[in-house]
Amino acid sequence: MPEKIKKTNEEWKAILTPDQYHVTREGGTERAFSGEYYNLKARGTYKCVNCGQALFSSEQKYDSGSGWPSFWAPIRDENVMTRPDYKLFTRRTEVLCSRCNAHLGHVFEDGPPPTGLRYCMNSVALKFAPSEETDGDDA
Repeated sequence: MPEKIKKTNEEWKAILTPDQYHVTREGGTERAFSGEYYNLKARGTYKCVNCGQALFSSEQKYDSGSGWPSFWAPIRDENVMTRPDYKLFTRRTEVLCSRCNAHLGHVFEDGPPPTGLRYCMNSVALKFAPSEETDGDDA
């Protein structure tokens, strides 16, 4: 399990943009089709904008048509955690970074094989790190 990162609200506000703070620390959501990464096709890793933990790979990204970056699985199950979310008068499952508790988005059970899951993430909660071209080794 990754070491937890804890900061005060003031510390988070000092290092995040207002949009990043609203989404990741207050559980907000960016508008559909407005995020930087929803249509990105480049190879790489999507990391938590708050703490830098690797969360998702472009290898698991797909176009869900939802307007948010969508993935069928995280890089490692232990890098994200989930909890019930009843904010919109319906049960959803919130996805958070396991290292810093940043709100990332929600996971739904309408995704593609092999998991059948759709991790629907906010672009503003992520930082993309492009893969460097290698001789085929993706390690």
